[in-house]
Amino acid sequence: MSMRRTVVAQEVVVSLQAVVLVVLACCSLIGCTKKSSAQTSTVELRLHMKSPFRFVAYGDTRFHDPKDTDAANPPVRVALVQAIAKANPAFVCFTGDIVYNGYDVNDWKVWDHETSVWRENKIPVYPALGNHDLHGDERIALDNYFQRFPDLNKSRFYSVRAANALILVLDSSLAERSGPQGQWLADTLDHIPADVDFVFLMFHRPPYTSSSDDKKYGGGHSARAPEQALARILEERQAHARFRIVVFSGHVHNYERHEHGGVTYFVTGGGAAHAYPIERAPNDLFQSKEINYHYLLVEVDHLQAKVTMNRLDMTSGKAVWTQPDSVMIAIPSAVAAQAVGH
Repeated sequence: MSMRRTVVAQEVVVSLQAVVLVVLACCSLIGCTKKSSAQTSTVELRLHMKSPFRFVAYGDTRFHDPKDTDAANPPVRVALVQAIAKANPAFVCFTGDIVYNGYDVNDWKVWDHETSVWRENKIPVYPALGNHDLHGDERIALDNYFQRFPDLNKSRFYSVRAANALILVLDSSLAERSGPQGQWLADTLDHIPADVDFVFLMFHRPPYTSSSDDKKYGGGHSARAPEQALARILEERQAHARFRIVVFSGHVHNYERHEHGGVTYFVTGGGAAHAYPIERAPNDLFQSKEINYHYLLVEVDHLQAKVTMNRLDMTSGKAVWTQPDSVMIAIPSAVAAQAVGH
């Protein structure tokens, strides 16, 4: 694992007064305050593997006291975790809202217990922060979060390199096009390695969704302007890119698939927070009036990636699995043809 950091480090052998002055000066330069949780370093994780490989993406699990069924559907949550363990992916990516209340250490203990099978099987987890993960005192919530994911080194946005794929994880609660996160994202997209075929972005709030704050069916969230603006930037880049950009988000407790400007957008928020039906927009490529608890299995090969929605229905009291949607995503055809020719 390699890291690119911006660190202010000095050895000062002077009077106590001089030391205090240096510390204050450093804090002024990086904008730190006593309560600040701003990120001042960027983590780049690397998994040593080759394609083909596969990983899981999903979110909105809301780990919480299983006796409290108002927050989520505990049997569905457990069944999804167990099914993912059996699928044995190279890693799991979370699109946010891992727990119900980020400040509540007991919610995180439920996470520890219910996902222990992943740790036993040595399946890494790479999460994006959701709004529920930041509930309460943000410092306490982040402490609980980073204790579970020490490899992140307290990075709220970061990257993971896996074979011919690069995964960029963003925090939707921070500015996505400006500030440290926006600058990091732009710089990373400007310097995608030549051997990367797929750039997967993970963040909580979706740029496109059939859902609406009108909550016609009792639940839902509209797309926000910041994520819509981010999508326009991604689509502008996709028009000239040799790699394929794919976005995974959550927040909406259902499954959706959209495609705009060559970028494929998945909404995968069916991890056990109570799912609800949504009024499907005409350009939603998955037309369904059902609730859709699910996880996505992403199979990455050299020139193409396959994303399959694995749907769980437990209304009968037994787990019934189906795969109602699957899509193959290829890198731009000209590049693919050139690669085959070589």
